[in-house]
Amino acid sequence: MPEIAETELPGLGVRLEFNSEEGHRIGVIHHRTGRRELFVCTPSDPDSAALTLKLSDDESHALADALGGSSVVESVSALQQIKGLVIDWLSVDDGSPYAAGTIGDAQVRTRTGVSIVAVIRGDETHPAPGPEFALETGDLLVVVGTGGGVESVRTLMAPG
Repeated sequence: MPEIAETELPGLGVRLEFNSEEGHRIGVIHHRTGRRELFVCTPSDPDSAALTLKLSDDESHALADALGGSSVVESVSALQQIKGLVIDWLSVDDGSPYAAGTIGDAQVRTRTGVSIVAVIRGDETHPAPGPEFALETGDLLVVVGTGGGVESVRTLMAPG
């Protein structure tokens, strides 16, 4: 049986992966929000996903059932977030009303109760950005709050 490598992705979740007998790298990124991404890399390029599928909770469970269960269910269950707390990554897309504004302009905390705890721009992370932090198209906002609050931020940041 192949060994499953587990890699913590700080603030995001965990990546579980293994190599198949044919040399494919197969894995799942289990986000702390519950979202899962299944990926497959070819033997010719083990660092680039040839296939990526975003799976809902129900789809993930259906796939696990179809495959006969999993030996990692218990360790993945340990990643569950604090009850009621949601951590997510929201993109600032082209056309967002705040793509050229600041965090303060969006008034995210005041309007939704959600905190922006970091902004990821390319390969650079900006932890604990203040209200003066300028947002740009392509930024990823790391947000923490309630599920409803996070959805409100998603709507707030959506292109208008």
